[in-house]
Amino acid sequence: MAFSIRLTEQERELAESYARLHSISVGEAFKQALFERIEDEFDLKVFEEALEEYEKNPVTYSFEDMKKELGL
Repeated sequence: MAFSIRLTEQERELAESYARLHSISVGEAFKQALFERIEDEFDLKVFEEALEEYEKNPVTYSFEDMKKELGL
């Protein structure tokens, strides 16, 4: 799949400079940035759900308790 985006001259220069700095193509730089953003947002969503669950039932376990629970 191919994409086309419009950039200002300043944005294009910045993107090209970033890509050169990391020895990758501009396309690869955008691809990496997109998937890093997706991963960051996914991680944040998982964290928010875990925090909400913890706040409803703030039970914690020590490392030793978890080892016993897992039979280690």
